[in-house]
Order: sequence, then structure tokens, then C-alpha cells
Amino acid sequence: MSEASDPILYSYFRSSCSARVRIACHLKGINLRYKYVNLLKSEQLSSEYTGTNPCATVPTLIIPASNALNETKSDIVIRQSVAVLEFLEEFSGYADKPKLLPQNALDRYKVRELVDVVCCDVQPPSNMNILKRVDSLNSDRTVWAKEVMSRGLAAYESLLVSYAGKYSFGDEITMADVCLAPAVEGAMRWGVDIAGFPNISRVYSAIRVVDAFVKGDWRHQEDTPEEFRV
Repeated sequence: MSEASDPILYSYFRSSCSARVRIACHLKGINLRYKYVNLLKSEQLSSEYTGTNPCATVPTLIIPASNALNETKSDIVIRQSVAVLEFLEEFSGYADKPKLLPQNALDRYKVRELVDVVCCDVQPPSNMNILKRVDSLNSDRTVWAKEVMSRGLAAYESLLVSYAGKYSFGDEITMADVCLAPAVEGAMRWGVDIAGFPNISRVYSAIRVVDAFVKGDWRHQEDTPEEFRV
């Protein structure tokens, strides 16, 4: 059960960026209070929300001043998903939580490299603002998304040849997997054939059944419309 001082996550069920944070918090056992922002209704553009997150995107994570782990005496507000993931790794209040980055510096760079491939090359083509721009140029958004996302996935696939074990990096779940799963699900919704990326397919098959990934995915959120729920 959530407590009044638990971190607040502004989230949207189909946002892969929000899913990264949801999954990471489930893996770490961090309880969240959710506030839902319906992107299709443009709730992210409201003055109330942009006052908190001027990027007008989700997620936003807030550690309330009332949280016993927050020693700053003011709310901690983090407005980008990867910054949130890094915060969850480094915040002293969560030092006892399972880590999603390796201890070795060289290994951490490799995991971060995989994270950046997802967050810079795979996910952005399906961002709503990008798709609206594609529409304005009289281009086919589905063709655009499939082509660009496939290129990013091909790069990730190539890196997995030397990085992967059971998961994206070795045999432990890392931040790379947390970012990969929502991106794969998003790519499949746009018609990308994941079978064409055998290493990604294998890793995704392993992580998609992990409880934290199931709880964090887009089908199992309180704001998921009934027709999409599992």
C-alpha cells in the first residue's frame, strides 16, 4: 500500500519512457504513487503540468519533502526517464536496493551504451511530437517509425553479440533491459518484426516474463483502457 510520502510518478500507460521507471521501481521494490497524464487528451500541455515539467512529457518523478529519505527539505523533481533511472541508482536513500548498473566502470559504460541506443535511436521515432511532425510533411508515420526504429534495433542487436548473456549485458538484469522491453513492445506495435533480431528476441523473451516487467508494462496499468488490458 502506498504511503502519503511515497514518491510520485506522473505516468501514461503507453509511454515507454514511463515504463522504464515503473519497471525499475518494481525491480527495486520502491513503492510509487501514480498520477496519470493522458497524452492523447494533451493533459501534458496543461499549465498545471508544465509548471512541474516544462518539457511537457512523461515521466516525472517527485520525491516529496515529507519522504523520510529526502534530506533536502524540499521536493526532489526529476523530469527525464534516464535521469530518474540514474537517480535511483545513486540516491543514498536507495543504497540498499538492487542495482541496475554493474560495479565495474567499464561494464557500466557498456550498459549505458545500450541504454543510449534505445533512448536515442529506437524510441524517439515513435514520440508523439515527432509523429505529428511526420504527418505534417505528408509522410506515412508507420513507414517512418518502422524504418527508423529498425535501424536502432539493428545497432542494439549488433552490440548484443559481444555483450549479452541471458540478458542484454551478461546474466543479470540491468538498466539496458529496463529500457529495451518497452522499446521492443513499442516497435512491435508499429509492425517491426522482432524475429529479425534473434538476440533481442531471446533477451526480450527472458525479461518479459519477469514479474517486475509484467507489472510495469503498458497492459497492466490502472490507466490502461479495458480493451488493452491482459
